[in-house]
Amino acid sequence: MTRRRWIADEVSGNRAALTGSHAQHLSRVLRVRVGQRFDISTTEGVRSGIVSAIHDSRVEFELGEAVIEQPAPAITLALAIFKFDRMEWAIEKCTELGVAKIIPVIAQRSEPHLASAATKRVERWKRVAMQASEQSRRASPPEIAEPVKVKELIQFPAANRVLLSESEHEQALKDALHSADGEILLALGPEGGWTAAEIELFSSEGWTSASLGNTILRAETAAIAAVAVILSELHR
Repeated sequence: MTRRRWIADEVSGNRAALTGSHAQHLSRVLRVRVGQRFDISTTEGVRSGIVSAIHDSRVEFELGEAVIEQPAPAITLALAIFKFDRMEWAIEKCTELGVAKIIPVIAQRSEPHLASAATKRVERWKRVAMQASEQSRRASPPEIAEPVKVKELIQFPAANRVLLSESEHEQALKDALHSADGEILLALGPEGGWTAAEIELFSSEGWTSASLGNTILRAETAAIAAVAVILSELHR
């Protein structure tokens, strides 16, 4: 049976611990017992762990052998800000799929009140990513960056820089990846899509435009579908 995985809050030598609400979920909801085995993710990798002590807000582990992990795909998702409940859903599912980094983007069509509140939501998005990482047995959660504007994003380097655009009708996403080597930076627009001026900005900086087909998808659906397409191409 596959062991549950937890991302340690504290690590010291061959000991690790979950603390606070993280530990309370394990002790009160899952009713963990001393001697149970789990996989424990640390900054140095994943190791097997045996529960050695349980307290109200702390669960401690003795760490054992290393667990062999497959390298994570180097996919960065630049996600234009949209309604927070649906954006959290996209972050959760794309974390489960394995993206390495998520960058919230303030686009011209991002609702002003959402754009202004985005910075305060970063910590919540990190918690969502942490929970999704443990559920999907990731070794670590994706990095959740501070929000950036399009003019900043277009300067970010990557081996593959792809703009998902509703105005692209010739090139499918699977054909837009120049190479499976190096980081893939994928930008998805807000509700209503990118403006013509934004598309021109991306183009002027050498980004490749791509399409998911003729169907108009919600932003969160497009994010999940796009990441799945890229993963399929990387695994070929």
